[in-house]
Amino acid sequence: MSFTKSAEHTPLPDPPPQGGREHARGSGVSAADEAEDRVFAANRASSRIAVSVEAGDGASRPKRVREEGSLRVRFPAAATRLAVTGAAAEKVYRSLGPDANLRIKLEVASGATLAWLPQETILFDRARMNRSIEVDLAADARLILAEAVIFGRSGMGERVESGLVLDRWRVRREKRLLFADTLRLDGAIAEKLAAPACAGGGIAVASVLAIPADDALVGSVREQTFCGEVGISAWNGLALARLVADTGAKLRQDLVTLLMLLRAGRLPRLWLN
Repeated sequence: MSFTKSAEHTPLPDPPPQGGREHARGSGVSAADEAEDRVFAANRASSRIAVSVEAGDGASRPKRVREEGSLRVRFPAAATRLAVTGAAAEKVYRSLGPDANLRIKLEVASGATLAWLPQETILFDRARMNRSIEVDLAADARLILAEAVIFGRSGMGERVESGLVLDRWRVRREKRLLFADTLRLDGAIAEKLAAPACAGGGIAVASVLAIPADDALVGSVREQTFCGEVGISAWNGLALARLVADTGAKLRQDLVTLLMLLRAGRLPRLWLN
């Protein structure tokens, strides 16, 4: 079992007040503006981690670990099943142009089980996130893949008016395409999230893919009571759940309930704090 994650992003400060830098751009770019852009470009980060894990002597152990840039991987406790999560929520700040690019590649070998359970991704106004997740499964490999996105910290009065979210998932079983999904929100994000066909005014969304899965699993999820809206369907041996909530806290609670069902109560401790 192995996974690779690469990230490229530019950390930026909060937007300036009215009449500041953004207002000045309407009448031309000053030398100070150009100098600030150069500082932002110099702060652009590019990172990569690659990890290979194999089973032996009744436990899973890292076989190969490669770290570049600011990304780090830690193994607090290894078991025959691997669950991967993050130490905290991932934040994508506003961009003056370039996208924050994330590339994730996962390989799950025969007999292995992988739960990809990063904590939420928080987007700020005018953020631009371009993420792709590629998964290769062996014939009998098992997978739970979860990703959640929160559009602004509602508890702090933040709102994502515009930006870009491009999230592309491709899952293959023995190199044959098994599942494909693409989410794209571009431009007026707040307006699109308000539409009933999108999020109905919700500001926190998530998708969870379970392989293998069947109607019995789907039935157990549908019997639960959730804080927000949760829909789930099963077909061709897999199940996909979509979650929408009006706050990040409610989405988190619904995700924990759902993942506890999918993983029979086994979740990383960071998810339960």
